[in-house]
Amino acid sequence: MAPNLQPLLLFIACFGVFTSIVLAKTESQDVSALNDAYKSMNSPSKLNGWSSSGGDPCGDSWDGITCKGSSVTEIKVSGRGLSGSLGYQLANLKSLTYLDVSKNNLNGNLPYQLPENLVYLDTSENDFNSNVPYSVSLMNDLTYLNFGRNNLNGELSDMFQKLSKLETIDLSSNQLTGKLPQSFANLTGLKTLHLQENQFKGSINALRDLPQIDDVNVANNQFTGWIPNELKSISNLETGGNRWSSSRAPSPPPGTRRVDRNSGGVGVNNKALTTGLIVAVSTIGGLLFTAGVIALFARRKNSHHSSHFFDEEKGGGTNRSKPLFTPQPSQMLHFDSTDDLKGQKTVDSNTLTETKPSSVNRTSSVSFKNTPIFHLIPSYQVVATPDRFFKPEVKVFTLTELQNSASCFSPNRLIGQGTLGRVYKAKYEDGRKYAVKEIDSSLLGKGNQEEFSHIVSNISSIHHQNIAELVGYCSEQGRNMLVYDYFTSGSLNRFLHQTDGFSRPLTWNTRIRIALGTAQAIEYLHEVCSPPLVHKNIKSSNILLDSELTPHLSDYGLANFHHRTSRNLGVGYNAPECADPKAYTLKSDVYSFGVVMLELLTGRMPYDSDRPKAEQSLVLWVKPKLKDMDTLEEMVDPALCGLYAPESISAFADIVSICVMSEPGLRPPMSNVVESLKRLV
Repeated sequence: MAPNLQPLLLFIACFGVFTSIVLAKTESQDVSALNDAYKSMNSPSKLNGWSSSGGDPCGDSWDGITCKGSSVTEIKVSGRGLSGSLGYQLANLKSLTYLDVSKNNLNGNLPYQLPENLVYLDTSENDFNSNVPYSVSLMNDLTYLNFGRNNLNGELSDMFQKLSKLETIDLSSNQLTGKLPQSFANLTGLKTLHLQENQFKGSINALRDLPQIDDVNVANNQFTGWIPNELKSISNLETGGNRWSSSRAPSPPPGTRRVDRNSGGVGVNNKALTTGLIVAVSTIGGLLFTAGVIALFARRKNSHHSSHFFDEEKGGGTNRSKPLFTPQPSQMLHFDSTDDLKGQKTVDSNTLTETKPSSVNRTSSVSFKNTPIFHLIPSYQVVATPDRFFKPEVKVFTLTELQNSASCFSPNRLIGQGTLGRVYKAKYEDGRKYAVKEIDSSLLGKGNQEEFSHIVSNISSIHHQNIAELVGYCSEQGRNMLVYDYFTSGSLNRFLHQTDGFSRPLTWNTRIRIALGTAQAIEYLHEVCSPPLVHKNIKSSNILLDSELTPHLSDYGLANFHHRTSRNLGVGYNAPECADPKAYTLKSDVYSFGVVMLELLTGRMPYDSDRPKAEQSLVLWVKPKLKDMDTLEEMVDPALCGLYAPESISAFADIVSICVMSEPGLRPPMSNVVESLKRLV
């Protein structure tokens, strides 16, 4: 018996060893992310067990790494004297909840994408010099965020809408600028906020209704206005070194919620207000009940018609758009019938938010389409003049100066013509050059002045290094124009299709960088802007290149206009579902971007009637060939002269193939596309 049992025992022993190895094996994507981070940190010897390739972080207990099963859950490498950067694959650590790389000598950009499931994030006391990564907005479980004592710069984007669990924010001792985002008001769990030693400006009113906050340091910035009374009672408040007003603070607008910290965060003003509310409720209780029944019935019957504003109020009041005017104390509660709603606009989450000011008795309200609504009506009239809606840095151009600088908009200054109007080159004597886009007046409708004002106001808030930002506007004599910087290298379309590609070639690496920069711009519109901003006209002629061939996406924020034109937005760029303009979504933008990538890969136009019928549609011709390396290399732009790595071409084609999927739901979000392209740079 014993000899017969030996093979069995040997098998069991080997199987046990094999099983232990398999169970200890770390997820491959986690290993790859840590390998990349290790190399990016210059392979420090102080991190025992770490490797630049392969290895088993969980099984071999790498220094500072904690695992659960085969997944990495914590990285704690504070104060190790680390240098270099963090690489670009940390987002692949899907189970990571704790990341602490503080008190090192790390530099460069913070990773654009960080793990979404983080609860604790600390990169403080390093030398990072980028902006706060947008991916923070996706960390719904985050409770601790510390980017303090670095060299971060730029403005904070409005990224805090969904971070209600966040308890601590430290952005101190950086070079951050701009105003505090209004989404700070959504940080209902926030207790500690340190913003000292930056260059923030504007007011801090976004902080006044945070019920749990008890430690605020905003010292040594450029804040103005008044310190909200709601903050003066907290235990730790530092506000010195700012430009606070010495005059008497104005009373808050009627109806403003104010936090009484002694009542558990219940929003009240004072005893008199409470009494007044009781009287008001008693007086109009019957009316409110009746209106509520009507509204509830209408909502159930027409729930798909509810406006964007209503959805956000229902979700906890995440919409805190800055009012276009400040109501005066003399106001009254007014009830409108459904007749008063005629002509009002509801908001498509895929378009810019629109609120139209009226020139007479302008109202501020939360509107429910097809139901009665309440308004707060000012006792005075508001005249809607365009200048009052724009940020100071947006320049107002006169029609005369634009005519003079663009040779009276003569044909020789025409540099483009699209679905919305013509684009002219304006050149000033001091050397300044601008691109002036005149919006076709027929697209604006009757309220052209007011609508154009709001379009400009919304576009002017878009800021990204790969977006052609608005310089100014002109609205005179029925003509409405948007003014942008003029990009010397023209459009990507011009480079690929209107010049001799062999004499002005774009190298393969340059093409990847153009794709990445454009993808990052679209990602910003889709995943940073709130609500998400659909572009609806992504094509190579709307990707402008500067002197260093850095891409800048143009024509954004104009999707409302595109709804009103039946002209094709770009033959060959439209996704299959776009036969119905109402079906256009963010995923339709992803498809159009996939077509742009095909242009970069093949050098061909999206649609070319001069080619054989089977090759006229670029997507239809290319799709079956993307997975075969032999046929793929046959399609590559001849202007590249074979100067590319085959594996890079193959990876690029893989990204294209999922972007141009026929079914919208199968296309990836732009953040995934950005992550994939970064690996190719």
